[in-house]
Amino acid sequence: MVDTDGDGVSDKRDKCPATPANVEVDMLSFPLDTDGDGVADYLDDCPTEAGTSATNGCPDADGDGVKDADDACPSVKGLKSMDGCPDSDGDGIVDAEDACPNVKGLEKLMGCPDADGDGIADKDDNCPNLAGVKSNNGCPEINQETKDVFEKALKGIQFQSGRDIIKSSSNSILNNIADIMKENPAYKLKINGHTDSSGDDAKNMVLSEKRAEAVKAYLVKKGVDARRLTAKGFGETQPKASNDTREGMATNRRVEFVVEF
Repeated sequence: MVDTDGDGVSDKRDKCPATPANVEVDMLSFPLDTDGDGVADYLDDCPTEAGTSATNGCPDADGDGVKDADDACPSVKGLKSMDGCPDSDGDGIVDAEDACPNVKGLEKLMGCPDADGDGIADKDDNCPNLAGVKSNNGCPEINQETKDVFEKALKGIQFQSGRDIIKSSSNSILNNIADIMKENPAYKLKINGHTDSSGDDAKNMVLSEKRAEAVKAYLVKKGVDARRLTAKGFGETQPKASNDTREGMATNRRVEFVVEF
């Protein structure tokens, strides 16, 4: 009698003639499958828990091919290379630890991209395509000389009383600002006009708007692209000093410049 697997049943009658010796079989000589998952006990790493053939008979709740016992994310379909956890953007950082799970990024930035390579994640970078510094929210640092020019402009830009005509004494400062803008093509400039509280509120608002526009027009005339300039008037709504003194009123009559990118 030929009995290849040595289970006491001749190959002629054995439904599973290749079952290894000493493997427990049922009455028909089929290997036992205690949990009924289609994986014989002798091949089943989890013989008492129904599983899949892909996981050697062990449970795989999310069907990702990683058995639950080894799956760091057993209820979410993932990758074997990521211990069963998903990595939607394929950057090697599991979604649960990825601050930008749908955009491929860098490990040092918790999975977020950094297009300009300045070490600041694009999502936190006000200038994501222009290398900058953290202190300026990812935008280039504005040098002190430029800051000084803008600070000087707060008191240096003068207008004829009650009008939007710029006094010639202001030209040198405005020329400096025009030069700065032409030397720094990444700059965009907000021009904010302000007045003191004397006179009618509504008229002050209009006046401040006209003065801001007058400054914009001057800079455009000096060669600055108008698309890089925004002019807005705030009237007397944003005082920097008390309007109860001459000095305070003079401080509040101003044009402010804010660099953007």
